[in-house]
Amino acid sequence: MRKTRVTLADDHPILLAGLRNLIEAEADLDLVGEATSGLVALKMIRDQLPDVAVVDISMPGLNGIAVARRLVQECPTVGVIILTLYEDQSFVRQALAAGVKGYVLKRSAAESLVEAIRTVAQGGRYIDTLLANNLRDDLASNASKTPQPADVFGLTVREASVLKYLARGLTTKEIAARLDLSIKTVETYKVRGAEKLHLKTRAEIVRFGSAQGWLEEL
Repeated sequence: MRKTRVTLADDHPILLAGLRNLIEAEADLDLVGEATSGLVALKMIRDQLPDVAVVDISMPGLNGIAVARRLVQECPTVGVIILTLYEDQSFVRQALAAGVKGYVLKRSAAESLVEAIRTVAQGGRYIDTLLANNLRDDLASNASKTPQPADVFGLTVREASVLKYLARGLTTKEIAARLDLSIKTVETYKVRGAEKLHLKTRAEIVRFGSAQGWLEEL
């Protein structure tokens, strides 16, 4: 089994040690480098080319968002996860705009960082659950703002497609025919997608879809 290669960058030694223990406890993850400053982290990641780079947003020399911007241009195969104390939506938006694939709060790292690494390594995007909820509510209540890509909310392509068709009023049977899937599979994508967005009814899906421009998109 090929292991997911991971690097860590944080200027707090105690936290870095804790993160190291998290990674080393997982059989499918391989820690290949550590750094305590932004510039050192950037060089290390360039040299190691890990699958996933976990980067603190506040580091001396170069902050995590600046590191992410550089890596998107220079090492596009590396998935960057921001690890931070900051819960303000402005930081989340800056990070996403910079091209990061994950945003995890330090206070929930013990429970969510490994999941985030695996998600990003598989090509997905991971936003800390609390922040994803707040981001969703903020966007849904401001429909005039630029809609965000479905994967900002952690949706797969299929989950997003199913929810978009539901928002437009199609039945499960009609969606199955359009996507060439079984009705049971469509229901599975519907449930998973709705759970990620914390939407419980079709009316909520329609309201959220309208705010995101989904009604005109397909």
